[in-house]
Amino acid sequence: MVNDTFLKACRGEPVDYTPVWLMRQAGRYMKEYMDIRRRYSFLEMCTTPEIACEVTLQPVEKLNVDAAIIFADILLPLEGMGIKLEFAKNEGPVILNPVRTEKDVNSLRVIEPREDVPYLLDAIRLVKRELADRIPLIGFSAAPFTLASYIIEGGASRHYLHAKRLMYGAPSLWHRLMESITSTLIEYVNAQIDAGADAIQIFDSWAGALSPQDYSHHVQQHTRRLIEGVSGRVPVINFSTGTSAYIDIVSGCGGDVVGVDWRIRLDVAWQRIGHRRAIQGNLDPAVLFAPRDEIKKQVQGILRMAGGRPGHIFNLGHGIIVGTPVDNVRALVDYVHELSARER
Repeated sequence: MVNDTFLKACRGEPVDYTPVWLMRQAGRYMKEYMDIRRRYSFLEMCTTPEIACEVTLQPVEKLNVDAAIIFADILLPLEGMGIKLEFAKNEGPVILNPVRTEKDVNSLRVIEPREDVPYLLDAIRLVKRELADRIPLIGFSAAPFTLASYIIEGGASRHYLHAKRLMYGAPSLWHRLMESITSTLIEYVNAQIDAGADAIQIFDSWAGALSPQDYSHHVQQHTRRLIEGVSGRVPVINFSTGTSAYIDIVSGCGGDVVGVDWRIRLDVAWQRIGHRRAIQGNLDPAVLFAPRDEIKKQVQGILRMAGGRPGHIFNLGHGIIVGTPVDNVRALVDYVHELSARER
């Protein structure tokens, strides 16, 4: 591979500079993305391999990032599981048949990715062909808790009352649901690797809604099983948000890399995770709206906390925010490359 800096960092190997890619690096802050979005629905973009390929490659050409991430959505496995999904205009995803009873759980099926999400696998193959081994391609999935919360709540949630009611009130049923979801995600992620993904990121975007003890008792074993189900094939990034108070527990699920958000210092997080593991993060996405000198200052601060130690991948603490100036994003990537190279 021409530029395998990202993969080397995942493995904790020495690199000439800190690699950088950005969550939601293909998205609504880019004119090229919005030009396509005006012609197609979000779901059409995800399920049309040629469009997903084009959107995946847009930031690669524009930003000079060290890895691409396939354009998709964490909810794509749901239809194959028997769950009806819509992306309502300006409202995000809506689950039409939320899972809340034993009957609902029993009706779920484990997907067959080649039958249920062939468009995603085709998109991965197209992107790999177009990249021609210039940089790695990242595949991804939700973590079991985040996907479970979506299908129980019926969409986005603030308090996760339906999910927590099931978790507290019917723990055996909760674990059966989580086991079913985890089995689907293992199939889903392995199919992406078979199609050509060079690394996998597991997104637990809603894990921060849990207390440390609830995460330990009701979630950790399932995330661990997912990561173990793909470990050893390609590097796995275990990413969560809002979990800085128990990042050591989260890291106990495994993963070659632990992704952290901006609510904890990178050096503190790395110490709690253990320096034998790689770390990814962790600039606040809102910083990209700041003046360039402030962006540079904050990049320097994170790189200083990493201390030039092998195994750091620079990223935001979550996805790029709509309206972020593209020039600032490109400047961020350049700052990371230039400043980290000086330290080596």
